[in-house]
Amino acid sequence: MRIELKNTKNIQIKKHQINIKTYMLIIALICIWAIFTLTTKGDFLTARNISNLLRQMAVTGILATGMVFVIIAGQIDLSVGSMLGLLGGIAAILNVWHNINGILTILITLVIGILLGIWNGFWVAYKKVPAFIVTLAGMLIFRGALIGITKGSTIAPLTSEFKFIGQAYLTKSVGIIIGILFALLLILQTLKERKEKIQNNIPVPKMTTEIMNMLFLIVFIAILVLVLNKYQGIPVPVFIMFIIAIIFNFIAKKTVFGRRVYALGGNSEAARLSGINVDKLTMILFAINGLLAAIGGILLTSRLNAASVAAGQNAELDAIASCVIGGASLMGGVGTVSGALIGALVMASIDNGMSMLNTQPFWQYVVKGLILLIAVWIDMESKNKN
Repeated sequence: MRIELKNTKNIQIKKHQINIKTYMLIIALICIWAIFTLTTKGDFLTARNISNLLRQMAVTGILATGMVFVIIAGQIDLSVGSMLGLLGGIAAILNVWHNINGILTILITLVIGILLGIWNGFWVAYKKVPAFIVTLAGMLIFRGALIGITKGSTIAPLTSEFKFIGQAYLTKSVGIIIGILFALLLILQTLKERKEKIQNNIPVPKMTTEIMNMLFLIVFIAILVLVLNKYQGIPVPVFIMFIIAIIFNFIAKKTVFGRRVYALGGNSEAARLSGINVDKLTMILFAINGLLAAIGGILLTSRLNAASVAAGQNAELDAIASCVIGGASLMGGVGTVSGALIGALVMASIDNGMSMLNTQPFWQYVVKGLILLIAVWIDMESKNKN
């Protein structure tokens, strides 16, 4: 009984720490937006720029969603940027050079993405090669393959049905309906979780606190939909990113698979002894990462209406930085999908704001590097104190 109470207390402490980190990250994001709004004389917060900002964030957000699962499991994937570029190039070749329709092109690319992820996972899980080395090799192999299959040239233009997924917007009425559905889903999920905790004698916050949190999120959803509708509506890539985030957030929090991932990252040997097939789980995580890299490659190629050898360069670093900034620990066992998305928004906001200010590109790397360093330092300090 004492052990159970101690474990429950530790879980509650960890959740409390994650919530504090999330709130601090949101405050930091608000400060970043305030600075760019002032320095751009209000242009940063226009409906058009917010729409562009979220479209730019979509690819990084999707990569970060897959990456956070890999990091939680105590692994790393340095190959997703090159994998994204290669898969985007394959999609463009199928669509432009071989005249394959957009839907079939997307399906083939998704399957290849899963296979590339399985390739990484096989070497890590079954051949016991460190993930850093496997994915570093993958980064070089996939980039070289991209240059080889495209012959170093840009492939364009794509067919209209393929471009739709990266360039289209949902109609304003559809955006409003989706916003209402998300708000209702949020309310129902919050009330359901509260009821389950009460039934299992798990401490819950005051009802007024729950209501305030729900109102904050509902207002945020309403403002986001209204702002995007003020321009052209919700961009399809942004909608896809949110759907993926909701699905994987549910997997992380509400499924046995998600609990096993956290257990693997917390203590791999204990996870193995408890009956978890560690090797199989590790390979599945890399396969999922390959699938999301394929989705990111499709969206990027579609949005740009072209595939090039430079596509996806440094995307893996942005994805890893997003996860770490969002509270994930490189030691494993800690991280959330929502935190990774907020981290991706921070990274995209820095790129967007500094571009609007015509800042020299090297400063973007310097600033993002410093933010990543500080985020890891804060994580290590919090662990040392505990």
